[in-house]
Amino acid sequence: MPRMASSTSASSARPAATDPAFGAAPAFSPLYRQIKALLTRSLQGGEWRPGEAIPSEVELAARFKVSQGTVRKAIDALADENLLVRRQGKGTFVATHAEEHVQFRFLRLIPDEGEVGGMARRFIDCRRQRASSDVARALALKAGDAVVQVRRVLSFRGKPVVLDDIWLPGQAFKGLTADRLAEYKGPMYGLFESEFGVRMIRAEEKLRALAADAEAAELLELPAGAPLLSVERLSFTYGDRPVELRRGLYDTTTHHYRNELN
Repeated sequence: MPRMASSTSASSARPAATDPAFGAAPAFSPLYRQIKALLTRSLQGGEWRPGEAIPSEVELAARFKVSQGTVRKAIDALADENLLVRRQGKGTFVATHAEEHVQFRFLRLIPDEGEVGGMARRFIDCRRQRASSDVARALALKAGDAVVQVRRVLSFRGKPVVLDDIWLPGQAFKGLTADRLAEYKGPMYGLFESEFGVRMIRAEEKLRALAADAEAAELLELPAGAPLLSVERLSFTYGDRPVELRRGLYDTTTHHYRNELN
């Protein structure tokens, strides 16, 4: 069995730091972060698919020629970022948007009464178009590049509460149609993950209050000028690559926006 190198010794750091797969990783980067970077690249490259188990800590330690403790620390960091999921007695698995406990990780609109989720969705439109300058800038595209725009309404107990306009890079989402969106019963991010190989890793949001214009008021069944919460979200996949721009209008009459700060 290969000898496990200490995570604190210079010799243990040398194989990982000089491995070409690390690219431009700085020499002073802690070893567990270098292992985390390699694991992330394996996830990004599809070596382990969403929902699949990754090799054991012992196997990964032998693979990277580092200590098991270094691997454990790297896996803990990826679990904290919701990229991996530990299951007691079963191993460590690639996180997936299909899992119930992560389905609503990006949905922060909570009913004042009742459980989160349970939203009915209605897709109004799904079309390919040329990216405007602001959409292209957000998605790191060129103005005029192809994007897919999706418009939908989310309802809670029969009452519309969210109007979403979503833009996706056209190259990554070839074949996405309104029919396919409507047919898929799971979370939309689950569809993106399983059929287009795009996993949402993290998101940045900007919030502001505004008044409903005539079109939004009609779709949300509100009077024109009603107060709405505007939430602009930019979602990223591996490598911090932006893959979704979402502009949502939320009716907070019976809901509130909740976030958790650590």
